[in-house]
Amino acid sequence: MSELSDKIKGTTDKVVGSVKEGVGKATNNAELEAEGKAQQVKGKVENVKGTVKGKINDL
Repeated sequence: MSELSDKIKGTTDKVVGSVKEGVGKATNNAELEAEGKAQQVKGKVENVKGTVKGKINDL
């Protein structure tokens, strides 16, 4: 994937994860809450991956 697509995917995962976490908390669903937190971490990793690709391309 390109730098931009990694960052878009990362942002999407962070937003969806945040929603899942919120719904999990509101419905007292620990599994959904944990899934949301994990998806947010995945999104942060994708953003970092995109940033690193951008820095490498700048060299």
